[in-house]
Amino acid sequence: MAARTLLDSQSSSGTSWHHLMFLIPVVFLAGFTWSCPSRCHCVAQDKVVFCHSRNLTAIPGRIPPDTEFLDLSRNFLRTLQGGMFSRLQALKELDLSHNVISNIEHRAFHGLQNLMSLQLKGNRLDMISGGIFAGLSSLSVLDISDNKILVFLDHSFEDLSHLRKLEVGGNPLVFISSHAFRGLQRLQQLHLEKCKFTSIPTEGFSHLHRLVELRLKVLNISIVPDHSFKGLHHLQVLEIHRWPSLTTLRPQSLSGLNVTSLSVTKCNLHDVPYEAIKPLAHLCVLDLSYNPISVIYGRKLSGLSHLQEFHLTGGRLVTIHASAFHGLAHIRLLNVSSNHLQTLEEDVFHSVGNLEVLRLDRNPLACDCRLLWIVRRRQRLNFEARQPVCAINSTTKGKFFHRFSDLSPGHFRCRKSKIEDKKTLQTVNVEEGGQANLTCKSRGDPPPTISWVSPQDFTLDTSHKGRRAVLSDGTLKIQYALPEDSGQYLCIATNTAGNDTKVARLHVSGPLFNSSFLSKEVRLLNGTRLPLNPFLVDISTLVGILAIGIVPFLGSVAVCFLFIFLWSKGRGNAKTYMAESVPRYPRSWKPVANKCRPVNQKPR
Repeated sequence: MAARTLLDSQSSSGTSWHHLMFLIPVVFLAGFTWSCPSRCHCVAQDKVVFCHSRNLTAIPGRIPPDTEFLDLSRNFLRTLQGGMFSRLQALKELDLSHNVISNIEHRAFHGLQNLMSLQLKGNRLDMISGGIFAGLSSLSVLDISDNKILVFLDHSFEDLSHLRKLEVGGNPLVFISSHAFRGLQRLQQLHLEKCKFTSIPTEGFSHLHRLVELRLKVLNISIVPDHSFKGLHHLQVLEIHRWPSLTTLRPQSLSGLNVTSLSVTKCNLHDVPYEAIKPLAHLCVLDLSYNPISVIYGRKLSGLSHLQEFHLTGGRLVTIHASAFHGLAHIRLLNVSSNHLQTLEEDVFHSVGNLEVLRLDRNPLACDCRLLWIVRRRQRLNFEARQPVCAINSTTKGKFFHRFSDLSPGHFRCRKSKIEDKKTLQTVNVEEGGQANLTCKSRGDPPPTISWVSPQDFTLDTSHKGRRAVLSDGTLKIQYALPEDSGQYLCIATNTAGNDTKVARLHVSGPLFNSSFLSKEVRLLNGTRLPLNPFLVDISTLVGILAIGIVPFLGSVAVCFLFIFLWSKGRGNAKTYMAESVPRYPRSWKPVANKCRPVNQKPR
């Protein structure tokens, strides 16, 4: 069509035929440039050739040389020979993913100096040999994930000085040599996933001075040693995901980092790694989701003054202590959904003025006065379409927060702690070595917490372990009571609405019979002294103890008498011998041996 139009125009203008014959080959070659391979689909205006899923076993011919994007994914290519792409010098993106490539010859990509993205995901490569990426001077993105690569040897990527992103996940890597990444001078993103190594390749990472994003997923690493990420001074994002053996982060494990985003998710952390994250002064996003963390303690995160987002969803949170986010003046997002929280008090925060997003859904919330601040700010807070729901109070159970437009008198109220039987002075008398129980029953909304103050002004609560312990019902249990335990104890019942107190007295008397023989003390390993007094034992136990001791004694006596009897019987049949006296002789005489004879026998 184009040739015919050109011919008509030249005929009407009277142009000579030899000029016309010169132009026709030019038009023909222009049309031939974008002659698409028969088994591919081409988009000429975008310079794109799609040959994916065409059961190809070799690179198709007649690919236009000015192609910029070539998709050869999901075919059956096995080997890439040297120089096979050399005529496609305009190529910028090449997708060879999900083939069966097991061998890449030296300089296979020679001539692709404009190539910026190379996809080799899902093939059968078992090694990255030096020189296979020669000629890729402009390559920015390389994906070699889901292959069969076992090791990265020294200088595996030495020809990729402009590489910015490297995907390595899904390879059974067991070893990364210390100089494997040495040529990646401008690498900014590195993703390692489902590898087999059991320790962090610290020396290998140390050459990635420009690295900004490091994602380590699905690894069987149990320990993050101190200074594991040394040399990564420009790292901004660190993600640790699905390390089931990881239970803690050592205090210096993140030393030297200056990250703004840290994620340690789906691991086995039982506590927030306060000491490890303390040096991260510029941290903005902290994600500890899907870890069995039950408590966030107060004033432990105050050093993270730039923190804006805190995520701990899908954990086992039961308590967020007062002032837990003290010092975090810029926090704007808190996500603690899918935990076991009953409340979230306002004094948890340094200030709620900057809080924009709050996720409390899928928690067993008790809608009392502790959550009233959330209801009052419900129009300004973003719950991300996941409204909190009352779960405990019978009058508001199942009701969403946004439905509380006019608070009725029974909603979001608290009742002050009140101890029962305050007027009756509780006095407990116990003998030394016995067990004393001081009771303290209380009620209130929310349920009060009970603590006791000892005569020595020592506070005891449910977290205290040892000889003296506070039970869940508020009872103070003292085992192996000692005289120094005697005195006045103060019970304190506390909830948000107020406190209440009650006094109890304990008297520990000495043993009934104080004898150094019958009364002894045993000192345990922890220093506790336990008195042993036989008169503190009941009669039946005492009779049993005596019986156990008397039986062996009588048996021993009987054996002795039997032995004496047998010995005496045998003595009567024994012959008695007497030694004759030996006279003294002069030294010149020879000694004569002693002679023995029976006593009754006369000498011959």
